[in-house]
Amino acid sequence: MPAVCPKTSPTNRKRPPTRNKLPVCDTRFRLPLQSRTLPAMPESSFPPFEILLDDEHFVAINKPPGILVHLTRLSEDTISVAQQLAAQLGQRIFPIHRLDRGTSGVLIVGKTAAAAGAMAAHFREKSVEKKYLAIVRGYLPESATVDYALDDAETGKEKQPAVSHYRRLGQVELPFSVDPKFPTTRYALAEAEPETGRRHQLRKHFAHIFHPIIGDRRHGDVKHNNYLRDAFGLQRLLLHAHRLCFEHPFSGQQVRIEAPVDPAFMEASRYLQLDGFLPESGLPRLRP
Repeated sequence: MPAVCPKTSPTNRKRPPTRNKLPVCDTRFRLPLQSRTLPAMPESSFPPFEILLDDEHFVAINKPPGILVHLTRLSEDTISVAQQLAAQLGQRIFPIHRLDRGTSGVLIVGKTAAAAGAMAAHFREKSVEKKYLAIVRGYLPESATVDYALDDAETGKEKQPAVSHYRRLGQVELPFSVDPKFPTTRYALAEAEPETGRRHQLRKHFAHIFHPIIGDRRHGDVKHNNYLRDAFGLQRLLLHAHRLCFEHPFSGQQVRIEAPVDPAFMEASRYLQLDGFLPESGLPRLRP
């Protein structure tokens, strides 16, 4: 349940001076209580976000790669999804889940703390279906489950259970050599579903089974990343949050949100001859 600010009754006691900080009872992104206007936002290089869902309680966007959902103490970024989306909508937003900076695709936020809390409960209960598209090195089995505990050196978290499922959508063998040991190069397109929600889970799991995601600078294959960067300018992680399905916490209706891949992902798919295996809902939409 989301935290609820206790109501206060008028008293004759002196109140402490108001400070410009987040309310103690609400740790989500919101404006200072004394402000009724959105804070000034640094200039962004990202265009307005594509809206996939907009109802009374939630907004879902197609997050582009290269932008953090939240600013962190360790990052030097000056803009985040939380800031830009709040400015774009002209209202407060309440983040529910996260995507890595390099990951694109479906991201949902709440319009109220209550909505965000209800949806966050769905994520905790694992009742939200999350599907990702990933381009990886090598041939994949038709389908498999990766059950491999993960730790997080950056946050100091010890190993926790982590389970991911995937199925192969297509694979190719191309007539060029990236590794001198092989005259040809193989790639596969996979649809992946994380059962748990560990940090960098899909990236670490695909690396663990020796099929790293292309464009992954931390867990990936440097030779392939560099080759494709030089060949056609690949600069992004080829991981896309393709679909989110859940029961609406308020209406009870089944909701299915799908995000088409961005132009950079599409260009990589074409170059690697995997575009024919993309699901129809993942293809870029024709604009008038």
